[in-house]
Amino acid sequence: MPKLSAETPHIKEGCDVVNSRFGRFVEIGVGTRLANVEMGDYSYCDRMCDLANVQVGKFANIASFVRIGATDHPIERASLHHFLYRSASYWNDVPDDADWFARRAGRMAHIGHDTWIGHGAMIKPEVTIGDGAIVASGAVVTKDVAPYTIVGGNTAKLIRRRFSEDIAERLQTLAWWAWDHDQLRQALPDFRSLPIEGFLEKYE
Repeated sequence: MPKLSAETPHIKEGCDVVNSRFGRFVEIGVGTRLANVEMGDYSYCDRMCDLANVQVGKFANIASFVRIGATDHPIERASLHHFLYRSASYWNDVPDDADWFARRAGRMAHIGHDTWIGHGAMIKPEVTIGDGAIVASGAVVTKDVAPYTIVGGNTAKLIRRRFSEDIAERLQTLAWWAWDHDQLRQALPDFRSLPIEGFLEKYE
């Protein structure tokens, strides 16, 4: 793994990046496509991801082949086809439908801090994945996911909680993801060794 930088995201070869912003220590895997994405500090995605219209929190772990914010088609119109909105690709006398693309871009998904999105998962537009949540590999998520829960399946359903609601609330109040780089380094041994209750007792 390369040494990551606070100044410049590590974007690997073959990526297509449009209108996207990156925090500190960010890594983007080979062949990934990003459009209208905000990626928080320390977050990464593995190879061949497709992210559109999404705000990603800090410390998000996004596995390979994940799709977030999959675009939709005009299901209420006479045709589903993109000649309706990518019209300039078919005719010289008509522009693309700017309003359609603006609506798409406004349907933002939100991925919380310290989340784990498993291999091949899909998260639909306007869905929020809460802090600390896990989305299982291959899941299709169409509804919001509560903090510190684990969901899976098509369509995704609750599998179990990671921690009790009390522990989840305490972690969100602690908000360790807002600590600076030096604080994280100092606490690293405790992240590695302390059980969750001990960690909270020490740092609350």
